[in-house]
Amino acid sequence: MDILFLCVVIFLFILAVFDLSVGVSNDAVNFLNSALGSKAAPFKRILTVASIGVFIGAAMSNGMMDVARHGIFRPENFAFYDLICIFMAVMVTDIILLDIFNSLGMPTSTTVSMVFELLGATFVVALIKMTSGSTELGFNDLLNTEKALSVILGIFLSVGIAFVFGTLVQFLTRMIFSFNYKINLKWKIGIFGGLCTTAIVYFLLIKGAKDLTFMTPEVKAWVNHNTLLIVGMTFAVSTVLMQILHLLKVDVLKVIVLLGTFSLAMAFAGNDLVNFIGVPLTGLASYQDYIANGEGEAKSYLMGSLNGPSDTPLYFLVGAGLIMVVALATSKKARKVSQTEIGLGSSGEGDEMFGSSRIARSLVRFSLTILQWVRRITPLKVRAWTNRRFNTDEAIMDQGAAFDLLRGSVNLVLAGALIALGTSLKLPLSTTFVTFMVAMGTSLADRAWGRESAVFRITGVISVIGGWFLTAGVAFIGAGIIVTAMHFGGAWAMCALAVVTIIVIIRSNRRFRSKSEDESGETVFNAIISSKDDTNVWPMVELYVVGNQRKFMDVAEEVYRVTTQAFIKEDIRALDKTERTLHKQKSVLKNARRRETLCMRHVNRATAIEKNTWFHLSNNCCMSVLYNLRRINEICKEHVENNFRPLPTHYLENYEVLRTRISTLFNDIKELIDSGDEETVPTLRRHCEDIKNFASDSYHGLYMQLHDGDTATITVLYVYLNLLQETREMVSTIRKYLRAYAKLRNTDFSDRLLPYPTEVAG
Repeated sequence: MDILFLCVVIFLFILAVFDLSVGVSNDAVNFLNSALGSKAAPFKRILTVASIGVFIGAAMSNGMMDVARHGIFRPENFAFYDLICIFMAVMVTDIILLDIFNSLGMPTSTTVSMVFELLGATFVVALIKMTSGSTELGFNDLLNTEKALSVILGIFLSVGIAFVFGTLVQFLTRMIFSFNYKINLKWKIGIFGGLCTTAIVYFLLIKGAKDLTFMTPEVKAWVNHNTLLIVGMTFAVSTVLMQILHLLKVDVLKVIVLLGTFSLAMAFAGNDLVNFIGVPLTGLASYQDYIANGEGEAKSYLMGSLNGPSDTPLYFLVGAGLIMVVALATSKKARKVSQTEIGLGSSGEGDEMFGSSRIARSLVRFSLTILQWVRRITPLKVRAWTNRRFNTDEAIMDQGAAFDLLRGSVNLVLAGALIALGTSLKLPLSTTFVTFMVAMGTSLADRAWGRESAVFRITGVISVIGGWFLTAGVAFIGAGIIVTAMHFGGAWAMCALAVVTIIVIIRSNRRFRSKSEDESGETVFNAIISSKDDTNVWPMVELYVVGNQRKFMDVAEEVYRVTTQAFIKEDIRALDKTERTLHKQKSVLKNARRRETLCMRHVNRATAIEKNTWFHLSNNCCMSVLYNLRRINEICKEHVENNFRPLPTHYLENYEVLRTRISTLFNDIKELIDSGDEETVPTLRRHCEDIKNFASDSYHGLYMQLHDGDTATITVLYVYLNLLQETREMVSTIRKYLRAYAKLRNTDFSDRLLPYPTEVAG
């Protein structure tokens, strides 16, 4: 049994390595986004600054806090076996939960996840002990719910306070500097830089360095006693220094952003490291105590030793710091999570990652009503002056930046100041919550949420906030279920759980990798949106639009083939899966249409006028084909679900010919797009006309048979009739698409389309 416990401890440390990687991927948004979004420096330089901060914070951290040892449970009343089950459940749940959130690109709180996992697992174990009669203690003797309640309080405080302060501070900052801030920097930048630097230093002293190894009680007492002196001296020196740097043509705002990035990274590693390795280290300490004093009584040896102070060896801290730095430099999931916050706070046009929701629409409608009232009561001169200060056309941003350096500075400085203030007031503000909500508040104040994007941005914020609360619930329930299985399943359950965890991690990373490969068009889209030269944009737009249509043709060919085959085979599972695919594809097409429309706005006026009609027509054709496929799948699925008669065998020959010709047509279109050989367009349009005629002949022949056919097969024949009609409509739409495609690619084949004089709209 002792060997099993050793294996569990080793497995906890293996999970800790992965947890460090996953945790950095999630929490990288806390200190990277402002620098990345404002393009304060090249990506490698930002990463270097953040990595130095992470490593110093981790290496100098004490690596432990009370919540991992006795903050949630009272160890003197729990046996070693109970705690091993709790620690295993916490780590497994934490890994899976954070990996899911990172794969979805949603930031969450590692502190909340760990606390609620500990609370959930401990609650279940306490419940088992009490119901089994093995203890006469109550919940108050086994659980310490105060920490969990303080975290919940921190959530509400973080969300509300950070958003309000972010909005107010950014509004005042923009009123002072305006979007054309460089003309107002001459003498203001020194004071602004001094305030920012002072806030960052104060943040490092109060929050970032409070638990570092060199902060002895004497040093802490001196800092607390001389805080005002330190703050005053820092402000005076930094103000002069920033003014000198400005006179030397140094971009002070970039210095502030990089300094803020370093301070937040250092504080994150120094304070949140316990969220990743605290539980494994506590498990190791428990195992060492059990081996030394437990005498093989794992289910009865109580762990009162955990009430003592922790002493983490330096090599654990240095190793954790190295893992975090490597993960920060290599994690694609970290960049995906960063994209979520940067996208929600972007000042420019771009892809909206979230859809619309009823709550968001109501909030936008209410806000517009309030704004109209404010405009009515505000004097005209005040409105005019305010609008000049908030003239976004004068915004100064580097190419590809989501917002300017002024907002990036406010994001970092205000987040650090609020966290420091909350810490000094003993309020458990979350780093994740504060940094995210400050960024959302500053973007709102900067009018980044316009009429065209507000509903999507608010939906995104609601989704992220909902994810935070979901984290607590899922962590509590998930850890409780897993600890129950281990407590009653023993060694077999632990081994099975370890295998399942590894499988889940591997599958999750494979899915994320394949999903990342599917997003290859992201680079082209970003290049178009960030391009300042509209004369050379069209080739990229053409490549992007045609590439999206090529992907749709892949889906359309597979859906038609699978649906029609499932109708013959009466495969309801395939029809269900196809229905989900079509529903998802509708969102994909709508999103692609919006992104492509944004791209077209960056094309020069003459080219846009020439191509606009064919661009919209080709997109409309794709959407029409999708609707045809949805109706085909719908009637086939309803027929198979009701277990009606299959299609009679004497119709199958015609049916297979039609299916084959449609698949061939789709494949030919894909080959056309891949090769770019527009010379084949007239031939493909003639093939479409031939298929339409074939479907029409089959349709009319079948319609005649319906009047004098067998009533036993009339239901399936009506399905077949509708299928033929929808197929004919789909092919007609594809024919129109081919014409739009040729026009989009600068080709005119109108003189070669004369054999079909009946065509009007195509």
